[in-house]
Amino acid sequence: MGWNEGERESYAYTEDDETFLLGVGASGKRWRRNLDRAGIAFVSNGISRDHQEYLALGGLGFLLGDGHLNYGRENILETYYTFHAWRGIFPSVGLQRINNPATTATAAP
Repeated sequence: MGWNEGERESYAYTEDDETFLLGVGASGKRWRRNLDRAGIAFVSNGISRDHQEYLALGGLGFLLGDGHLNYGRENILETYYTFHAWRGIFPSVGLQRINNPATTATAAP
């Protein structure tokens, strides 16, 4: 979990003011693939009302919209599977579903 009051400009990898992550990983031993791995994670990110107001009043963000947007929580569901193919070769596949990327829901009327 993470939190920021949202009253100051951020110059890091994200502009999110709050985040929550829950994930789980599993070893392939359970299905007789000892070197395989699988996992799933859910992440939910958002920005504070102060941050939204700052953007609406003309404040600049390095990732987010121009303030004329309706903001919603960015929700991400991600899953992966890594399998042992042959002698140190481990291909991996992953799927990711993102709702409201960068907390931007829809344009305001």
